[in-house]
Amino acid sequence: MRAQSLTLVAASAALLAPTTLPTPTVPYAYRTRGEPAAHGDGGVQAADLLARVRDCTPVSRGRYRLDAGQPATVPVCGLPGAVFWKADMDIDCDGRPTVRCNRRTDPQFSPAAAYEQSNGRRLDAARLPYIVLPAPSRIWDHRAHGVDGGSVAAVVYRGRVQYAVVGDIGPREVIGEASYATALRLGIPADPHGGGVRSGVTYIVFRHSRISAIEDHADAVATGERLARRLVNGGTATAQADEPPRPPGAVPAAPHTFR
Repeated sequence: MRAQSLTLVAASAALLAPTTLPTPTVPYAYRTRGEPAAHGDGGVQAADLLARVRDCTPVSRGRYRLDAGQPATVPVCGLPGAVFWKADMDIDCDGRPTVRCNRRTDPQFSPAAAYEQSNGRRLDAARLPYIVLPAPSRIWDHRAHGVDGGSVAAVVYRGRVQYAVVGDIGPREVIGEASYATALRLGIPADPHGGGVRSGVTYIVFRHSRISAIEDHADAVATGERLARRLVNGGTATAQADEPPRPPGAVPAAPHTFR
């Protein structure tokens, strides 16, 4: 969890973690059939997705910081049926305390993420790939764009594509964060205390794509693959035909080309 991230419950008692941790792998319960440990989901190629997000038409009113105190340089951009941004990745370990995610491994740990599983249990950041959205603000309100807890995202890094869900909410002015499991599957250092990467991560979130059980990674992968393929083929990558209205006062901006 990034410093000053929002949480929904008070911190719980610290859990003891062993000094030496076993080599991390992706738990079987969260793998799709045939997927190897610590590798992204197959199907649509990373290069094809990146080709679709080369140009940015901002849908946010302003820009986000990668970390507190840094310049605001990152806009949220719009596509037919999706929004995206290009940022760093900080590691979020919030949710159910585990061997890898607890107060000993993460000084900013919170025992709950913003959203829960369908059965009311807390999310497991060490097992479930999820991303973090900035809290709604004057910069951007994700809810006005059909994005909320359980929405499906494609996260792209160095030729890998990992499908995830929206699982937590972070600070209002900062963007670029995902769960331990997301980082692990993308080959990014997943240590919540010093892990992550400073740049090069693309987050694509599909509008109106919320799955019924946020913890069902297989459903997220199937939904993400279908919408990603539709996006790269030039269609509208959304589960609904209609687009949400633009937030009041928002003015379309000229496209920006990422270099």
